[in-house]
Amino acid sequence: MKIIIDGDACPGISIIERAAKDHEIPVIIYCDIHHFIQSDYCQVKVVDSGFQSVDMYVMNETKEGDIIVSQDYGVAAICLSKRAKVINPKGFIYDEKNIDRMLEERHISQKIRRSGGRTSNHKKRTEEDDVRLERNLIKLIRS
Repeated sequence: MKIIIDGDACPGISIIERAAKDHEIPVIIYCDIHHFIQSDYCQVKVVDSGFQSVDMYVMNETKEGDIIVSQDYGVAAICLSKRAKVINPKGFIYDEKNIDRMLEERHISQKIRRSGGRTSNHKKRTEEDDVRLERNLIKLIRS
């Protein structure tokens, strides 16, 4: 088991790093050349910038039993199909029961935006998000 982080949009890296270190699990963070991420524990891999370049590395490196941290529903769906465990940076666990609904909601939102409509903005990160991320990440590690 290893933890793979889509580092381009992951504000909870320190929480993930602490949990991984406590459980002696290796961590790989993928980010593009426009992001600067440092870690004493995690292996940081910088990839070329480009449309979904980090996503492609995350999906290609995923193996059964890995834990993936990403807020991208498409990445989550592909990684779930590889029998990985997937969690977003706010601690929400993706699974076979909820991923189809989330992909459908994303599709509907994209259609609304393409036709000139507006969709709701993402909420700011809260302390509750940090607590949920740590609790659910440890749950995935132990399962």
